[in-house]
Amino acid sequence: MKTLNDKLQVVEKHVQEGTIKIMIIGLGSVGSYLLDYLVSKNDPAIKIIVVGRNAEKLETKVNIVKIAGLIRHSNKSVIEIENNVDLTNIEAIQKAIEKHQPDFIVNSSRAYPGLKYGSISWSNVRAYGIWSPLSIRFTKNIMDACELADTNAVVINTSYSDVVIPWLKSAGKAYPDFGSGNLNHLVPRMQFAVANMLNVEDFWNVDIMFAAGHFHDVCISKEGHTEGVNLPLKIYYKGEEKDLPHDKIFAACKIAMPVDQTRNMMNASSNYQIITAVIDAIRTRKDQKLFIPGFNGNIGGYPVIIGYRENRLSAWIDDSVFSFEEMNRANRESIALDGVEDVVGGKIIYTDALIKKAIKAFGVELPKTVAYQDIDTTAKFIIDNIIMPQLAKKD
Repeated sequence: MKTLNDKLQVVEKHVQEGTIKIMIIGLGSVGSYLLDYLVSKNDPAIKIIVVGRNAEKLETKVNIVKIAGLIRHSNKSVIEIENNVDLTNIEAIQKAIEKHQPDFIVNSSRAYPGLKYGSISWSNVRAYGIWSPLSIRFTKNIMDACELADTNAVVINTSYSDVVIPWLKSAGKAYPDFGSGNLNHLVPRMQFAVANMLNVEDFWNVDIMFAAGHFHDVCISKEGHTEGVNLPLKIYYKGEEKDLPHDKIFAACKIAMPVDQTRNMMNASSNYQIITAVIDAIRTRKDQKLFIPGFNGNIGGYPVIIGYRENRLSAWIDDSVFSFEEMNRANRESIALDGVEDVVGGKIIYTDALIKKAIKAFGVELPKTVAYQDIDTTAKFIIDNIIMPQLAKKD
């Protein structure tokens, strides 16, 4: 597997040449929003390739984005459709990558489309880790295809990267370079909360240093507390540290949000932010700070810098405020509350608490461990025995 920093050197060359190719795999709500945001960037250097199975559906979605973009006078990016690519077919994915040679690949696919898994899990078992086999199901195929294609593309994953990326790495497989969403959805809420507490309007001058796993993105966003976990957090305004009560910040993060597919505006924005951060770091040579789940195969979410070190474009975990050990501890506590005890040796280990909750809520006993080679069968088991019966109840 090529390293992220090696891939960034290739991307840097193409950004400087003005030929940036972005491949979006899966054009559901996340992919469609991302396509719209990229078109709105109005950057003639960017070419976008959308990849999926159904040509008619792809063309329909591309057409609305192109027309809407032209109405706004922002339609300088070329969009190309690559259809007949089934994500269960690694060879088909490989051929699409080899044909287009993208600089970025965004995996926005879902094993069970059109469903927010959290709508089932949070109210029943209060843990998202149960869905890990579904979240990794197509990601592993895309990464296998990337390896076969020997691509230099920077790969961004959109589904539960806190666990999916470490799972792939622990199995000795190629893994995405960045995860989007999760922790990155929580930080803006905190910026708004701090700005209100300081009685200032320029919330963009609020800087956050923070690390947490997926459970706390949900728990703080929905309920405004940390479930008793001490999370590493420091607040700055215009570079000056502010001593504000963390519990009040977390409480203020509980704000009204939609529960339908419009929530995916956030995930699409996270993908957009990662792509833009790389491009801006190259064009401005200024460091860009992001909050990334699963970065470098680590469990949970971390602050990450994209910038130049020793005159070389790089990406690294920002441990200038909190040590990696502090952040890793908090992330592991967070993911355990999400139902994942550990990710090691190519398998995830569910917590005993999650297994008990699943029996009580769904009448289904999860396996204690799920090995890499059992991902597809376990994903099917979860769909057949949990998702389908729960959806039937709603109908």
